[in-house]
Amino acid sequence: MAAKSYSKFVCLIVLLGLIVSAGPAVAQAPAQDSSYKIGPNDILNIFVWKEADLTRDVTVMPDGKITYPLIGEITAQGQTASELKKAIADKLQSFVTAPEVTVIVKESRSQVIYTIGKLTRPGPYALAPGMTVMQALSAAGGFAEWADPKNILIVRKEGGKETHLRFNYKEFTSGENLQQNILLKPGDTIVVP
Repeated sequence: MAAKSYSKFVCLIVLLGLIVSAGPAVAQAPAQDSSYKIGPNDILNIFVWKEADLTRDVTVMPDGKITYPLIGEITAQGQTASELKKAIADKLQSFVTAPEVTVIVKESRSQVIYTIGKLTRPGPYALAPGMTVMQALSAAGGFAEWADPKNILIVRKEGGKETHLRFNYKEFTSGENLQQNILLKPGDTIVVP
């Protein structure tokens, strides 16, 4: 009987070990998209090796610039993290010998989509790379009571014009009209009546 309890105890310890070891892998942030263009309100982590006073988090201002010690204002909007890294390193050359700079987009706040209407959790959501209508509906918690999933509207503004795109959840989930599950763009609004 004691041997049986001991083996259950060992199995429990092994199982807990597997759960604990799997924990951090699940919690890790997704890999950084190297083509991501920095935009207003994004939060950047700028690290300069062996220069603790120059390592900090900065928020991109609405005009697309950041203010950084020694170099002042520098344009971040429209650049990738590696392009901004090079620009900062080039400007720091006058003040720091061989600066080793790392730029990480800590929070993407410039690329947002909006969900409104009969959803469990409507509101703004960060636009993940390759995010589709179905993924956005999932992020918003799915449909609330009395939702009309056949008449979903995606409102998109491009070049000063507003475009309305239709999405019929019932058709899509039954395998019809699959092309309506479009890739979303920054600023898109999904309306669920």
